[in-house]
Amino acid sequence: MLRISQALIDQMVAHSRQDHPDEACGVIAGPAGSDLPNRFIPMINAARSPTFYEFDSADLLRLYRELDSNEEDPVVIYHSHTATEAYPSRTDVAYASEPFAHYVLISTRETGTQDGPYEIRSYRIVDGVISEEEIVVT
Repeated sequence: MLRISQALIDQMVAHSRQDHPDEACGVIAGPAGSDLPNRFIPMINAARSPTFYEFDSADLLRLYRELDSNEEDPVVIYHSHTATEAYPSRTDVAYASEPFAHYVLISTRETGTQDGPYEIRSYRIVDGVISEEEIVVT
């Protein structure tokens, strides 16, 4: 189960709408070992693609150094789907390398950059196995 504030959900959705029609991506960090997401870190989709996201390798290195120095973990790894449901693709599963992270997907397929309905779902992805989990808004 993912426990997350409405404010952090709103930031992920806003980022997803801002980057539409390309996929948005980012991380929400939290204190190491806590499973408590509290620091929103939007990233740039180096692929600049509506069907694929990729963290820039230099940005990713900086992120992990920053997380280490702050004694934080990547609690949530999020990205958007712009034309499909909020369900991990084969590529998403192949790139899922953080076994303790919550993988959050936001679909902007219905409204794009506009306000309105969106779909948000959270998963654990471990060894290629996708397990959907409940999102509890705190």
